[in-house]
Amino acid sequence: MNALSYAACSLAKEVIVSGALESVTTRQVLRWLISHLSPYRWYVTGAVISLFIAAAAWLTLGQGVRYAIDNGFVGNQPQTLNTAALAVLAICIIASLATYCRFYLMTWLGERVSADIRLQVYDHLLTLSPTFFSKIRTGEVISRFTSDTTLLQSVIGMSLSMALRSTVTFLGALVLMATTSPILTLFVLLAVPAVLIPIRVLAPRVRRYARASQDKVADLGAHIDQSLHEISTVQAFNAQSMESRQFSSRVQAAFNTARKRIHYRSLLIGLIMVLSLSAILLIAWVGARQVFSGELSAGELSAFLFYAVMAGGSVATISEVIGEVQRGVGASERLLELLATPNEIIPGTATLDTHQKAPQIIIDDIGFAYPDSPPLFTNFSVTIQPTEKVALVGASGAGKTTLFQLLLRFYDVQQGQIKLAGKPITDITLRSLREHIAIVTQDSVIFATTVFENIRYGRPQATDEEVIAAAKSAFAHAFIEELENGYDTELGERGVRLSGGQRQRIAIARAILANRPVLLLDEATSALDARSEKMVQQALNRLMEGRTTIVIAHRLATVQHADRIVVMDKGRIVAQGTHEMLMKSDTLYRQYAELQLLS
Repeated sequence: MNALSYAACSLAKEVIVSGALESVTTRQVLRWLISHLSPYRWYVTGAVISLFIAAAAWLTLGQGVRYAIDNGFVGNQPQTLNTAALAVLAICIIASLATYCRFYLMTWLGERVSADIRLQVYDHLLTLSPTFFSKIRTGEVISRFTSDTTLLQSVIGMSLSMALRSTVTFLGALVLMATTSPILTLFVLLAVPAVLIPIRVLAPRVRRYARASQDKVADLGAHIDQSLHEISTVQAFNAQSMESRQFSSRVQAAFNTARKRIHYRSLLIGLIMVLSLSAILLIAWVGARQVFSGELSAGELSAFLFYAVMAGGSVATISEVIGEVQRGVGASERLLELLATPNEIIPGTATLDTHQKAPQIIIDDIGFAYPDSPPLFTNFSVTIQPTEKVALVGASGAGKTTLFQLLLRFYDVQQGQIKLAGKPITDITLRSLREHIAIVTQDSVIFATTVFENIRYGRPQATDEEVIAAAKSAFAHAFIEELENGYDTELGERGVRLSGGQRQRIAIARAILANRPVLLLDEATSALDARSEKMVQQALNRLMEGRTTIVIAHRLATVQHADRIVVMDKGRIVAQGTHEMLMKSDTLYRQYAELQLLS
């Protein structure tokens, strides 16, 4: 774990310990963001130096104004006025160059930190178990990656920079006002608490509605993701109007929440501006009377008012930035919520031999229940010998697919243990465990990339020749060659350009290429026509040789020649044996066979 991940996870643990995520403070979020800035300290240093140079240059302008008025206008010395004008021009050039450097460096930091946070959150999500993803919508996660991190980029690249600049400018202006007129400065200090009251009262509300607004936007993303992914079903059932109405209601809800956030943020900015300008007007009135009494020169009053306007502008900027920071805090809470999600699957430390031969699999007296569900397995046991081909048969809900998920440690058993090659799988690293298991699921997974990359997903370092050989073994080569660009053809999202049988053969080729000692087949030929099924079954028969294989079978014709058939019902083994044995001894299996005309 690198330093960035450690800092984020430490803060996430703090959040969990302190209670709910609503307890995250602005200070904690800023500390988290600063931890991401620390690797780029030289950029930060350059930005800070540029900020101080620019602030000092703009503050020096006030002294130039005072000098020009007292010695140029009042003293009636045109040459002095010319010199002052040139000096002001030089100061403006220096300030502009420093501002460019500050803006560039801070914007770069905002983009860089935003990218680092995206990588950090994504890497963490890849380690989480399916339990987490069963409780959260994909569209919401995507929203956190896009809108929340973009908002943070704006906070770091713009808002934080503006806040620092305004703070330095306000403090510098305050010091220079004090040297010009201590009495007028006292009036300024008396006005500061009045300006801070709206910030104290309204900023928490801005933050609360900012978080709610981000949540509503996430709802929009989730709805879009769901409806567009299932666009065929939406159109087939003429559900466009219903989906549009539902989306419209969500858009309106997001707008209403944003309207409340905008109201409080605008109110915050407006109150601070009216208070700041009122204070400046009062100070100008008092200063003018001091000029009439001779206590101040016209140049000194002009310089003081120049600094007062700069200070007032800085306070107004800070008030606006506070609204952005509160939005950033709301977005950070949602990102920290993801980072704070613990991985329920604790990996072991042992590794399996990279040249491991077909191992024995022992499922010993396990008990398991999905979250918030009744127990599925109770005292379930089965042993699969090396190179044995075992078929699991049973009605939906019998627990067949769940066994696959437990073998891959997508979930952990609550009782008993599962052993692979004599080692409890809880003692094995997740990477090593899954490097020894290849799986072909009933719903073939196709990625939105080329045929080459889809098959190579099973072994990323494989050569093109090895990919083609795997495709030929899965009887996929012929139809791949007929595609527009052959193996370089983009298959589209979820393989929309392929038929169900073609997608299945791509998935089988991926498993063949992976070449792992344990093979899990979840009715891998279910989507094939009779001719393709025969060819692929032959390929699978060759693939299964020398491997420990578990096959989930819905069509018994595909597993009649398995070494052993295990009949399951409601998480229990009711019978096991060969096809011929079970036809004679087991009523449930015989019913399945008769329904499929295999008797």
